[in-house]
Amino acid sequence: MTKPAWLSLTLALAAGLLGLDVTSHGMQIAAFVASGILTATGVLPLIAGKRFKFDPVLR
Repeated sequence: MTKPAWLSLTLALAAGLLGLDVTSHGMQIAAFVASGILTATGVLPLIAGKRFKFDPVLR
């Protein structure tokens, strides 16, 4: 897993946990939306990385 994907998924987890602990409904929605966006930006590079195989012979 790449460092940006790892960071994005970690931030998504933190935003999701923050959304569970917030008393304001608006901040809870904002935290869950941020969590969804960060999860998408973490998962997309993982999917794209599976499609493009690295060939060490080409180096």
